[in-house]
Amino acid sequence: MSESPYVRTRNTAEHAFQAPLDSLFVELTERCDNNCVHCCINLPQNDTNARRREMTLPQIARVLAEAAELGCLDVCFTGGEPLLRSDFEDIYMAARRQGLRVTLMTNARRISPRLARLFARVPPLAPVEISVYGMTRESYESIARAPGSHREFRQGLARLLGHRVPFAVKFPVLPANRHELDAFESWAATLPGFRKPPGLVLSLALRHRRDDPAANRRIQRLRLSPRERVAILARRKETFEQQATVFRKRFMGTAAASCGAGRHPCVDAYGRVQPCLSMRDPARTLNVFGADAAESLSLREALNAFRKQNYMPANPRCRPCSLRGLCEQCHASSWIEHGESGTPVQYHCDVAREQARRLGWNDE
Repeated sequence: MSESPYVRTRNTAEHAFQAPLDSLFVELTERCDNNCVHCCINLPQNDTNARRREMTLPQIARVLAEAAELGCLDVCFTGGEPLLRSDFEDIYMAARRQGLRVTLMTNARRISPRLARLFARVPPLAPVEISVYGMTRESYESIARAPGSHREFRQGLARLLGHRVPFAVKFPVLPANRHELDAFESWAATLPGFRKPPGLVLSLALRHRRDDPAANRRIQRLRLSPRERVAILARRKETFEQQATVFRKRFMGTAAASCGAGRHPCVDAYGRVQPCLSMRDPARTLNVFGADAAESLSLREALNAFRKQNYMPANPRCRPCSLRGLCEQCHASSWIEHGESGTPVQYHCDVAREQARRLGWNDE
């Protein structure tokens, strides 16, 4: 193995006997400086109990080092708002010194001049991913519910642009900003590095920890109807049909439709390893590095447990469905909505059927 300050070169034969760990999500905090109307995970910025329970810098550094030893190439830092961590720069450098490409998911409000300079000097090697909640202060802050957030978001973007740090934007489509969708896409097309339509967030998940029934009712009211969702997807008819055909070839009619959880796992803010970013069912997660962990497992041991126990087999109630290749149904969404993983989410079924109707596949 050879090393430079931010790159490590390994002999891939060392990992040939293992199932690969291509990427890892690391949730640095559930706290956020926004209070978005649709958010599935956020806690208040000053939640002292959550902050006390979060992984420490040495624990996160250990996660990153073990991931790198398992052949991981990419790490995604997410939250909450990851930049609320006062030690974020140290966390970032720990990842880069392991040779990991870093994706940062952020609202950009805390992109300081210092942080933009760091990203320019030590590039993350992946675009910073920024959520855009509206094209005007009124729409943005009606969703973010944080006074001054729109101005700070625009300042963060300007700092990245000024230091030529690549970033990508995505747009959660909500009642308060839906009328701005065309304006968002036109603006995104002017950004450096724009090569394809920007990301749209059309699927709103309920609270991942099943911790706020009132918020869940609000999120359900904010969801687009299946017909509205598919109409947005089908605005570019040729692209919509091409993507649907690819999904059809890959998934429809196959004997098993496992979601692949465990190949792109997540370590949550408190040191629990999840098979995926969304699955927070305590019965399907393992304590690893958190300060409250009863036992300490290595990341390798946790991933092996997921694979041996087949934590996420194909849902037997969905397996016979010919439309599952169009569907967002998974164990995580079932647990989030119903508290157990075997019950399909009717909303996802309805969206898949509407896509099939729009594509003219129903008769098949």
